[in-house]
Amino acid sequence: MNRDAPLVLGIETSCDETGVGIVRGTTLLANVIASSMEEHARYGGVVPEVAARAHLEALGPTISAALDEAGIELAEVDAIAVTNGPGLAGALMVGVGAAKALAVALDRPLYAVNHLVGHVGADLLDHEAPLETPTIALLVSGGHTSLLLVRDLVSDVELLGETIDDAAGEAFDKVARLLGLPYPGGPEIDRAAVGGDPKAIRFPRGLTQPKDQAAHRYDFSFSGLKTAVARWVEQREAAGEPIPLADVAASFREAVVDVLVSKAVAACIDLGVPRLLLGGGVVANARLRQVAEQRSDAAGIVLRIPPLSLCTDNGAMIAELGAQLVMAGHPPSALGFGADSTLPVTDIQA
Repeated sequence: MNRDAPLVLGIETSCDETGVGIVRGTTLLANVIASSMEEHARYGGVVPEVAARAHLEALGPTISAALDEAGIELAEVDAIAVTNGPGLAGALMVGVGAAKALAVALDRPLYAVNHLVGHVGADLLDHEAPLETPTIALLVSGGHTSLLLVRDLVSDVELLGETIDDAAGEAFDKVARLLGLPYPGGPEIDRAAVGGDPKAIRFPRGLTQPKDQAAHRYDFSFSGLKTAVARWVEQREAAGEPIPLADVAASFREAVVDVLVSKAVAACIDLGVPRLLLGGGVVANARLRQVAEQRSDAAGIVLRIPPLSLCTDNGAMIAELGAQLVMAGHPPSALGFGADSTLPVTDIQA
């Protein structure tokens, strides 16, 4: 095996996207994603059983497409990496089973890795400057909203805080639904907010009051915000008044972004870490990136955001975390590991 720049194939099936990526060291060779989002749209959210079946159908063709994109044969791969958690149990099982089969058939080492830490690893791909540690990482997606302290990518990741109810992406989906917008809600609210006034309605910022600082300084809560939007819309409808969609969307988005960035910047300042990394599908939100850049610059914090194609769930980030483990000399995972839907972020490798 080439331990200086290992050729690693990564498989990611934690939710509704079948991702297969191939890297050589920190060089991205392929990143192929098959999404089942359209199948879930009719239900207004991800249905675990539908996701698992979609992974079963898509995984073989996606692996073939990734090999073609990378211009390699499967036998050339040095190691296999796979997400074993956190995520939807049934979906994870599909990827884990496929990865084990490949590892045994090819007689290659297998690395079972943490999905959330993989989002941090995505920043290493084709980046001119290496990722300096320690760094604060804010991961925002449909299923996760987490604030991490990354001292070492492959051996020391600490959870500072996370959502205690809805994830940010989940809140976007729910508010989009009550505003009559289609799934997924993030891009739809982004579009609806164009021309809207983000200060038109002062929606609540969860867990930001002085009374919350001791127990929840770095935690997030968006359930109350979602309810506040619903009550505001209901009151307008009951009064027979029109709903200013752009203002509601812009004001809701501003409340989410304000909380996310405020807590991330606070963590950087409190812990003396002048580096912030954003990851997860919600990073595609233009306002989130804009506010993060503005507040990071004002606080003297270096902000890093991977390419948007590597922010959503993908196999390349899993392959890269696997490659980092190989290069650091970590032994492979034993084949007895299973899918763990609630895998803690501190468990970087099974």
